[in-house]
Amino acid sequence: MSTSNYKLSACLEEHEDDVRAVAFPHQKLVISASRDATVREWKLLDSEPPRYDCSITSHGSSFVNAVAFCPPIKGHPDGLIISGGKDTIIQVREPGREPDKDAEALLLGHAHNVCALDVSQDGAYVVSGSWDGSARVWKVGKWECDAILEGHQGSVWAVLAYDKETIITGCADQIIRLYTPTGKFLHSIKGSTDVVRALCRVSPKHPSEADFASAGNDGVIRLWRLNGKQVGELHGHESFIYSLTTLPTGELVSSGEDRTVRIWSNNECTQTITHPAISVWGVAACSENGDIVTGASDKKVRVFSRVKERQAAQDAIRTFEDSVKGSSIPKQQVGDVQKETLPGPDFLHQKSGTKEGQVIMIKEDDGSVGAYQWSQSSQSWMSVGTVVDAVGSSGKKTDYLGKDYDYVFDVDIEDGKPPLKLPYNLSQNPYEAATKFIQDNELPMTYLDQVANFITSNTQGATLGQSAQAPVGSDPYGTESRYRPGESTTSAPTSSLPTSRPKVLPQTSYLSIKTANLRTIRKKIEELNVQLDNEGHRDAVLNTAQLADLEAMITPLEQSLAGTYSGNNALKSGVDLVMQMVASWPAGQQLPALDLLRLLTATTSAAAAYRSSDGDTFIDVLESSKVLEDPDRPNNIMLAVRAFSNLFETPEGRTLADESFDKIHFLVKSSANNANRNLTIAITTLYVNYAVLYTTSSSPSEQRPRDRALTLMDDLSSIIRKAVDSEAVYRGLVAAGTLLHVGEELQMAAKEIYDLGGAL
Repeated sequence: MSTSNYKLSACLEEHEDDVRAVAFPHQKLVISASRDATVREWKLLDSEPPRYDCSITSHGSSFVNAVAFCPPIKGHPDGLIISGGKDTIIQVREPGREPDKDAEALLLGHAHNVCALDVSQDGAYVVSGSWDGSARVWKVGKWECDAILEGHQGSVWAVLAYDKETIITGCADQIIRLYTPTGKFLHSIKGSTDVVRALCRVSPKHPSEADFASAGNDGVIRLWRLNGKQVGELHGHESFIYSLTTLPTGELVSSGEDRTVRIWSNNECTQTITHPAISVWGVAACSENGDIVTGASDKKVRVFSRVKERQAAQDAIRTFEDSVKGSSIPKQQVGDVQKETLPGPDFLHQKSGTKEGQVIMIKEDDGSVGAYQWSQSSQSWMSVGTVVDAVGSSGKKTDYLGKDYDYVFDVDIEDGKPPLKLPYNLSQNPYEAATKFIQDNELPMTYLDQVANFITSNTQGATLGQSAQAPVGSDPYGTESRYRPGESTTSAPTSSLPTSRPKVLPQTSYLSIKTANLRTIRKKIEELNVQLDNEGHRDAVLNTAQLADLEAMITPLEQSLAGTYSGNNALKSGVDLVMQMVASWPAGQQLPALDLLRLLTATTSAAAAYRSSDGDTFIDVLESSKVLEDPDRPNNIMLAVRAFSNLFETPEGRTLADESFDKIHFLVKSSANNANRNLTIAITTLYVNYAVLYTTSSSPSEQRPRDRALTLMDDLSSIIRKAVDSEAVYRGLVAAGTLLHVGEELQMAAKEIYDLGGAL
């Protein structure tokens, strides 16, 4: 077994977002899938040093989270690339085929994000796992679902086509399950203490005699026999483990949220490869030569090799190592750091580590906190970054002139001229960054203190040797944060945050929109009624008795809105009357009727109880009248959405809203990114109320609330990205933040599938 350490072989940079999955079918081909909606092939062109050519295999419309490779089969001598993601469609494509050409197959069936894929070793079948709580088996060539593997009580995060007779799944319910490819359940394995995220086959060479390994959110790799007996545990990761694979030598390889890839020989970690990223999402091994490939949150694919001839040039290896040393480590990744109790730099020369990959914190001479990792092979501590209070806006880096930075600020020098760019990493000293900026742009050194103070205040104090400061500046979107040399740094409006902020999340009460002038609405209806009569719409005109019902409804509706009316008959008659107007009046005259409807849904259970002669609810009537399909009348849509939102004011209304979720969501979704401010606020209010419903229900872990919460989170991430109105953004954030309390799966989905951090 080789004892050489892996070193960088190649760094492949083309993706525009996190690389979520990788495959290494043979030594001349690497495959990667990314949140940038692409699957890419990397073909080896030269070996010394390794150089790859990149081409796009597929380009979809949303995140791609899983990729697998089917070995060559009859009709496909080059094999097949299989990928899946947020759009629920599994694509099957031939390597080298242009992305605008038809796929070999599109596998349809999953209802939510496809997060796991594997192919049997003989290329006979594909198995997929999804957030819909199921795994599916697809026969290669036939490309239809042969079996659904049921019984999971959460998302199926990992699948392993173990052999011709066995499929293994790992689930968010912490249970490992075994099935046959025909869908027959064999047995389950309990023992994991958290979500199971990764599975891999264990080599017969492994001394544990295990058949497979599992890992997940508890940071532990467990070794299992197929009969369910646990035969080993591997400890070393300090956070979630996302991916596992096996080397030809029998060693295991893992990657995770602690920024590392770890090589495990027997039961010990023998090498730790730290990445300059927040997450190492995927790792795969080449069965031919033992090289490995990783995909990470810094958008890069990296190949590593133990063989010197396949390693990168020394300057490339040095650049990678320097990027690790210079990386910023969010404080939340290393826990509570008590700076005053940390040892100084002398510790690094006085004490040895106790195991490979051990991490310690050191208080540097300049006051910063450095992270160091023990290398067993070199018997030394290696710098792996600087601990900071925050990294950019969510751990995402910003590219500027080919380099990644935590921040890139706009600096206005002179009115009418484009702003200069001020790049800054939290691992830098703000004065050094300010000095370089001034020198690069040939500015007076008298600006030094102002530029440095600007950096400090706009990075929340997360700098070398300083503790976090409360953020300043009245504009959360940054327009007031532009620095203008020659002006005081306090010239922009400021508002310090209170020392104790009121708790906002989770939202626990329903929101309604009930303000109205009922007398004006009634008068408008009467005017439109006369207009309809004059235009010959006799079937739609209200008769004298109906106008009397309208008049009789106004006072009790005013009282109900004020909370003082307890009767129901007049309002029940009013609901019937309003629904007649919605169903029969032309779109141009529906507005006041819809205004009354949204008030009635907030004040009387009669609105939820309404049924037409055909048994339709008011939601069905709105659908058939196409109120929500007329983009030229956003105010009509807005009032209809407010009617949905106000349903949550009564128990009967909440029941109807829950039972009609799919229909309401279908009617509303197409308007979610409409430019109309009031419409967007109405939709986010509706989503806040659904979030409250699904976080305050007696059994929030049930499948239905979880699936619906995922649907809402998908919409909300898009709204938060695109909305420009502060109130709409705020309500969207409240809805999303409340949904996070549905459970850990929603929190993972927000981060990994819907990229809520990126939206923020």
